[in-house]
Amino acid sequence: MDETTQDKMKFFTYKGLQLVRCGDVLYYGNMTDDYVTMIQVISKQKAGNMDVADKVKVYLMSTDEKLNPMDAIKKTSEKNGLYDALDLAGAWLERAKREGA
Repeated sequence: MDETTQDKMKFFTYKGLQLVRCGDVLYYGNMTDDYVTMIQVISKQKAGNMDVADKVKVYLMSTDEKLNPMDAIKKTSEKNGLYDALDLAGAWLERAKREGA
């Protein structure tokens, strides 16, 4: 594999897990694991000249492709701010990996 292909395969990580953003939706975790979290930005507020996530919804989802998307959702929560959402998402993923649920 050449360097260009390897560079395209790299993802940003947070606390050792992949973090991928598409618009106002972030996916946190490894898609090869049984579960991943989806974090959806519901509202933003201005901080200087930047938009900062205010309200976010967190979903723990199964990566089983046989499930329809609604059945894949195992837990949901709403948090104030991205940091709290990532903290919760990390805890859910760690627990799911440990318990196999």
